[in-house]
Amino acid sequence: MPDDHHLITDGATIAYQLSGPPNTVLVGYGHGVLMSRQIVRGLGIFDIDAIADRRRLITYDQRGHGASRGRPKPEDYRFEQAANDLLRVLDAAGLDEPIDFAGSSLGAGAALHAALNAPRRFRRLALVIPPVAWETGPHQLRQWYFDTADLIDSIGPTAWRQQWADAPPLPIFADYPQGKFQPGVDDDVVSAALRGVDSSDLPDPDRLTSIRQPTLVLAWDTDPLHPISTAERLAELIPDSTLHVAHTIDEIREWTEITSRFFSD
Repeated sequence: MPDDHHLITDGATIAYQLSGPPNTVLVGYGHGVLMSRQIVRGLGIFDIDAIADRRRLITYDQRGHGASRGRPKPEDYRFEQAANDLLRVLDAAGLDEPIDFAGSSLGAGAALHAALNAPRRFRRLALVIPPVAWETGPHQLRQWYFDTADLIDSIGPTAWRQQWADAPPLPIFADYPQGKFQPGVDDDVVSAALRGVDSSDLPDPDRLTSIRQPTLVLAWDTDPLHPISTAERLAELIPDSTLHVAHTIDEIREWTEITSRFFSD
């Protein structure tokens, strides 16, 4: 793997990497909150390197995550800022041609906002576990982010990380030990990052109907923070879209091949 490059922008230093043969179709990936490129690769579930086989691949760590650095300001971790970061990474890497881009959770939110702001930059989109969106009223699922941020501020990041390590895996990962990971976000920004995601939303539904890129939506049916209702609504709104819903870890692991085929069309 080549060494990281670093983009300094808006109070962050974003580490990114461009690999693969020149003059080939470009693939990109953006991870979710609390994750990193290293964590995603270690999970062995969604293999972006296999998806980008014999193609150029650009990956990066979201600000405050992995090898990137950020500041403890919640507004820095909103989906809109993540979209700006994505477009600036593409600019910094000198990439102007349309990209096939896969984004998970926060990365999916970034992809949608970026595709609406700069549609010519994207050829195809893969939205992996798109986050909860468009909630109203009490008992919102996104409250988890706010409550977890409050917990971290109360007990400290070290104690929170221990609680995280001691918690059982989600049921769908019960027989998949690699499904456990330690959050890949800096201690000094973790609660701000969660508050930023909590205050974010996907683009307004009426704007999503203008997306013209072929779009793949991937979700699993019992994900508590990425409900199937969001995935289904995206598939309804985006004109040229395909929805795949997984029910087991084996079906989730099929997403690599599904995305590879989709990007190869």
